[in-house]
Amino acid sequence: MKQKAPKSMRLHIGIFGRTNVGKSSLLNMIAGQNTALVSPIAGTTTDAVEKTMELLPVGPVVFIDTAGIDDKSEIGELRVKKTEKIFEKTEIALIVAQAGIWGDWEENLLREFKKRKIPALVIFNKEDLIDNKEEFAERISKQNFKYIFTSACDSKKRDNTLEEIKKFIKDSLGENKEKTILSHLISENGTAIFIIPIDKEAPKGRIILPQVMAIRDLLDANKTSICITEKEWPSVLKKLSIKPDLVVCDSQVSDYMVKNAPKELKCTTFSIIFSGFKGDMAEFARGAARLEAVKPGDKIAILEACSHHPIEDDIGRIKLPKWLEKKAGGKLKIDIFAGRELVENLSNYDFLINCGGCMLTAKEMENRQNKSKEIALPMTNYGMAIGVCFGILERLLEPFPEVLNEYLKEIKANSSKLKSP
Repeated sequence: MKQKAPKSMRLHIGIFGRTNVGKSSLLNMIAGQNTALVSPIAGTTTDAVEKTMELLPVGPVVFIDTAGIDDKSEIGELRVKKTEKIFEKTEIALIVAQAGIWGDWEENLLREFKKRKIPALVIFNKEDLIDNKEEFAERISKQNFKYIFTSACDSKKRDNTLEEIKKFIKDSLGENKEKTILSHLISENGTAIFIIPIDKEAPKGRIILPQVMAIRDLLDANKTSICITEKEWPSVLKKLSIKPDLVVCDSQVSDYMVKNAPKELKCTTFSIIFSGFKGDMAEFARGAARLEAVKPGDKIAILEACSHHPIEDDIGRIKLPKWLEKKAGGKLKIDIFAGRELVENLSNYDFLINCGGCMLTAKEMENRQNKSKEIALPMTNYGMAIGVCFGILERLLEPFPEVLNEYLKEIKANSSKLKSP
């Protein structure tokens, strides 16, 4: 069976514009197939249509065809709100406009993407229908944005249009080295040990996505990983003639890992590693430092990116709330929100705790962290919150000296709020 890159690891490219300007036709042109429904009737696209593909040499991407931004019908307004939600995960924006037409709708989209620091390419479609193309191009060229002309229904224009889009994406992304998950923490001939509990969240024959991604990251870097269960941890450590560079475990067994690890051995969790891969690890650490002062009656919002049926040992819904209340020394008001769309009203909480974020894009995680800053609420993630509950977060942050320093600085700054031991 052919394996595909997870959506969260793909570049998300949103296609936006008014109704009936040819957004779906553009997606079909790019994909080389009829992915999206096309009709002369305005408002054909009711919900976002996603198309995953390999866009060489860019790499794995997701194109998102959205509903028209100018649909003012009662149902249309709901569609527009859904379209605006797509902004949260868009990393590259394609604004489709009819050639010869440029107005407030397009200006507003461009302004929104500039505010969000999302590179945007304007694609003037239906160029075959414009009589004064040169005059329009001269007028529009005075504005500060990149644009191209095409006719999405003309197959002869596909290659050139696709090359223009690829060039824009490559220029926007630059030549930055691809971010790694943890291979940069492992020496050239070094080894990492992954402690992976076999529990109900990982059915027989499967391990969860963060662990799969971590293993693949080391394989890509030609580095060694050893996968064991927590029961094997003490005996495996004794057998190794050369100590590993790093030990990484599932957060729920982090206390056990630390208790059975020599002090000189660096160890952390998958969740903490992903806090840096998908977001700002130092900001999560500062949030964790604030969580050290949690007290009975505090309100906590737990934010899960994926929706799933909870099981009896569910870490986010069962285990973490219990550990938090034990840390606080009393009952807490804990609400759990699931899904990739961030809840709008979070300002009445004291703390925000996000999941590991393996299903989120880096852009979505950035938006979540920015939101927490806007409403001045401390935010951390599962791995760091569990480290706080077990009293071992300082140890788990040792592989990241700069982050550890930020955590300790925040602890010191809020020392008056911490309970006496």
